[in-house]
Amino acid sequence: MISVNAGGQIFGIPAHRMARIAGAIYAVNILASPFAIVGPKTFLDLCCGLVSTAAYIVITILFYFLFKPVSRSVSFVAALFSMTGCIVGNWVVHVPPIPGVHFMVYFGFYCVLIGYLIIRSSFMPRFVGVLMMCAGAGYLTFLWQPFGNSLSPYNVIPGACAEITLTIWLLVKGVDQERWTEQSGAIAASATSFVARQTSMKGNLQ
Repeated sequence: MISVNAGGQIFGIPAHRMARIAGAIYAVNILASPFAIVGPKTFLDLCCGLVSTAAYIVITILFYFLFKPVSRSVSFVAALFSMTGCIVGNWVVHVPPIPGVHFMVYFGFYCVLIGYLIIRSSFMPRFVGVLMMCAGAGYLTFLWQPFGNSLSPYNVIPGACAEITLTIWLLVKGVDQERWTEQSGAIAASATSFVARQTSMKGNLQ
């Protein structure tokens, strides 16, 4: 059975290499997104929309495992926001809009949480995390859609800059393998210690 976040690897692939794979998929998403945003006016737009959504789903999964050593719970919540954004965003692009929260809000929360995880990590530079949090803040202006629409496209420019910066960093640098392994090992040791304490307490009660 293939394990994840074990021995500095994710699905049997070293974390620094997996980060570069995530960067390559992120690049595909960025290239396809402009065609996807305009809606399925042509067959190319439809294909790009599907590719963009599929790429972001894969990115979300890979990011969950990449940042799980920082905080399993925060990484999981971030993944939920991203998956919801992909579903709602894909729905809005292909069918008439439905009342509710603007799909960019979900990606806003996602970017803020990813930025937080990057800042808290020891294997990526903090400035990338700060940029991602600024991107999220821009997307979150759509919490009140008239306000977000009035700021567009200026409120999404920080997002474009941050996500392109993150993509380039992942492609060129990846993550610091040694520090990622250390942080992953520290989380695993903490979890093992917690389980041991709980087992001991149950044994004492019996």
